[in-house]
Amino acid sequence: MATKPKLSKERIVEAAIDILDADGEAALTFRALALRLSTGSGAIYWHIDNKRDLLTAATEDVITHAVTVTVGEEDPREAIRAMASGLFDAIDAHPWAGTQLAGEPWQPAVTQIIDGIGRQLRALKVPQDAQFDAVSAVLNYIIGLAAQHAAVAKLLTRETDRSTFLGSIADRWTQLDPAKFPFLHQVSPQLREHDDREQFLAGIDIFLAGVVTAD
Repeated sequence: MATKPKLSKERIVEAAIDILDADGEAALTFRALALRLSTGSGAIYWHIDNKRDLLTAATEDVITHAVTVTVGEEDPREAIRAMASGLFDAIDAHPWAGTQLAGEPWQPAVTQIIDGIGRQLRALKVPQDAQFDAVSAVLNYIIGLAAQHAAVAKLLTRETDRSTFLGSIADRWTQLDPAKFPFLHQVSPQLREHDDREQFLAGIDIFLAGVVTAD
């Protein structure tokens, strides 16, 4: 008979992520974890104090891989872009993590993002007195993405797929008075067809261009 793996914080967090990905935050309970791990709730509490700490640990786990770019291994601009790309993919794959990032801006996962971006800005020789403002700007951009993805994921679950959802918004824009809303009429075809990932990375490129210009 195979030996049952020893219960650990890592196994608990992994199981929590599986539940969150499959059924969302409401489904994550210590009872559900106990059933999945074939253990008792008390054994889980030995490793994790409460649901909030569990969500924090799960968010940190899915975000960590995206911000582990070492200074000197890549061009700092490419390192920031790679980090942003990894963060987008992590949030896209785990929309619940977007809710957590937006809801608790100073949790460990956010701390990793701040330090990861900050190290690359130092490598870019951004003036020291401008580094915190620059990090804050890109962090707010990422947190905004996180909140948006979390909200859209909930809407799509209840209503329809992404293409139909964006198409309905684009249709509404084209029905507005073009004299009052000329820009919305201009970009409505782009809204219908745009790629979220490419648009997000375009924003990162605009940020990096501004940092270089300011420097």
